[in-house]
Amino acid sequence: MMLPRLALVFACAFVPSLAQAEKISRVEIRGLDEAMTENVRVNLSLEDSLDKTVTQRRLDYLLDVAKDEAREALEPFGYYSPTIQISSSGNADALVVTLDIAQGDPVRVRKEDVRITNEGSDDRYLREELDAFTPKPGAIFSQPEYEASKAQITRRLAERGYFDADFIARRVEVTRAQNAADIDLGWDSGLRYDMGKVSFVQDPKEIIDPALLEELIYWKEGEYYHQGRLDRLRKSLVSLDYFAGIDIDPQPDKAEDYLVPVTVTLTPAKRNAYSVGVSYGTDSGAGFVAAAERRYVNKRGHKALAQLDYAQKRKTLTLQYRVPAFKWLDGWYTGSLQFADEQNDYIDTRRIEFVASRSGEVNRFLTATASAHVLRERWVYAIDQSAYGPQSLYTYATYVFPSLQAQYIDADDRLYPRNALGATLTARGGVEDAGSDASFAQLHLETRWFKGLGERSRLMLRGELGHTWTGALVQIPPSLRFYAGGDRSIRGYAWREVGPRIDGTTRGERYAIGANNVATASIEFERYFTPTWGVAVFVDSGTAFDDTPDWRTGVGIGARWKSPVGPVRIDIARGLNQPDSPFQLYIGLGADL
Repeated sequence: MMLPRLALVFACAFVPSLAQAEKISRVEIRGLDEAMTENVRVNLSLEDSLDKTVTQRRLDYLLDVAKDEAREALEPFGYYSPTIQISSSGNADALVVTLDIAQGDPVRVRKEDVRITNEGSDDRYLREELDAFTPKPGAIFSQPEYEASKAQITRRLAERGYFDADFIARRVEVTRAQNAADIDLGWDSGLRYDMGKVSFVQDPKEIIDPALLEELIYWKEGEYYHQGRLDRLRKSLVSLDYFAGIDIDPQPDKAEDYLVPVTVTLTPAKRNAYSVGVSYGTDSGAGFVAAAERRYVNKRGHKALAQLDYAQKRKTLTLQYRVPAFKWLDGWYTGSLQFADEQNDYIDTRRIEFVASRSGEVNRFLTATASAHVLRERWVYAIDQSAYGPQSLYTYATYVFPSLQAQYIDADDRLYPRNALGATLTARGGVEDAGSDASFAQLHLETRWFKGLGERSRLMLRGELGHTWTGALVQIPPSLRFYAGGDRSIRGYAWREVGPRIDGTTRGERYAIGANNVATASIEFERYFTPTWGVAVFVDSGTAFDDTPDWRTGVGIGARWKSPVGPVRIDIARGLNQPDSPFQLYIGLGADL
C-alpha cells in the first residue's frame, strides 16, 4: 500500500508546478541608448529562455539575476550604480518582462598615470600615443575605449621595435561611492631593436635575380626597426606581380646585438597570364577584350603585354614592354606601341602612337610619370558614307611631345573610400618644326573628394578642368582634344555629347568634334541600407567648348553594390538642357579613385 500512496504524493506535488509554468515571449529594456540596450540584452539569461516554458521557480531565478546581469553590462560604459526596476505582464502563455533602467551618475576618470619607461620614453611617436590616450581625466570611464588605447600603445611598441616591452602597471581602481576611476598604466619598453639582414627565399625555384629584389630595400642594416618599412617592402613586391605568395617574417627571437633578421619567402606566380572578356558600348558596338601577359620575361624582371580590344566600330591593339626601375623612385621604364582604328557614323580615324615613359612613386601619396610621345593620326568627319572615299579627304597629323603626369591619392580605402582626396594633373605640349605639325600646350586637372557621413552614407565631389593653348585647333588630332558627356563626366548625356558638334544627314544626329577647353563638376550622395547595397542621387554639370561655354546639367539616381571584385554602379540620368535622348543608362565597375 506504500507505493500507491507515494505515487499519489508525487503526483499532487507535480500538478501545481505544471500549473505555475509560464512562457516568456518578450524582454523589453527601457531607458538606455542603442549600444547599452544591446549589451544588456546579450548579457541577460532571460534572452536564452525566450519562447520557452519555464517553471515559476526558474522564472523567479531569472528575474533575480537579471539585475546583476544588467548592472554588469553597463559597467563597460562607465555606469556602475544604475537603478533597475523589473516587472512582468501578460499571461502564462505570453509573458512580457520589462526592465526600466536609470543609468545613474557615471564613473569619471579622476587620476590618470600612463607612462613608458626605459628607451621608449624618448620616442616622440610613442609620446604622441601617450598624449592621445583616452579616456582623459574628467571623462566617463569607458572600458572599451580604455582597452583600445592600451592595445594601440602595445601595438605601437612592437611596430617600432621594442620587442622586450612589458607592463609594469596595469590597474584601474573604481571607487563607486565617489563615482571615480583611477588609472595606473605603464610599460617598460626595454631597448629598441634595429633592422637586420633581409634574406629572400624563392620557393620552389628562383625566377628573379635576388640583387634586383634587394634594390627594394630602402633602409640600411643597423637602422632602427619599424614595421612600416616591412609593410612598404610588401607593397612593392605585390605591385611587381611576380609572386603568388609573399611571406615577410621578422624574427626578433633570433636577433643578435639587437639586429632583427627578416626572411622573405616568395612563391612564384604563373609566368603567363591570359584574360578574355566581352564588351559593349553604344558608340563602339559589341566586342571582346583579350590580353596575354608575360609576368617575367627573364630574371631581370622584364614584363611583356599584348592586348586587343576589338569591337564593331572601334579596335585597339596595344603592345607593351616594361623594365623595373628601382634605383630612383620605385617604378618602371615602359615602351608601348598602340594601333587604334575607329569607324562610325561620323568619323573615320586611325592612329599609331609610341610612348616611352618612366614612372615612379615619389611618396605614399604621390606618383609621377614622365613620358615622350610620337603620334601619327589621320581622320575625316563624314557627312555621309561617300566621304570615306578619296585619300585626299583625310587630314594627317604627326606630333612629337613630352608629357608629365602627377597623381595624388590620400584615402582610407582605395577600393571603397569614405574619407579621401584624389587629384591627377597632366601637362603636355609640342612645338611646330620640332616633330609636331603645330605648336600646342595642354593642362588637364581632375579631382575627387570623398567624405563619410555617419556609418552608411558618404558625399562625393568631382571636378575637371582642361585647356589647350594652340593657334591651330583644326590641326590638333581628335585624340588630343577635350570632350564632355557620359559616365564620370556629365551623366544625363551620351558619351562626348556635350561640346562642339557637327550635323549628320541621315537621321538628324549631331557628333562631337572635340574642344579646346573642358570644365565639369559633380556632387553625389550615397546611402547604404545594408553593408553591400545602397542608392545614390547626383547632379552633374559642365561643358566642353572652344570660345564660349554652353553649360549642360544632368540629374539622376543610381544603385550601388559592393561586389567582391569592386564597386558596381548602375545609374539612370536625364539631361536638363536638350539632351539627344530623354534618359541615359550607365553601368560601371571599378574603384572610385
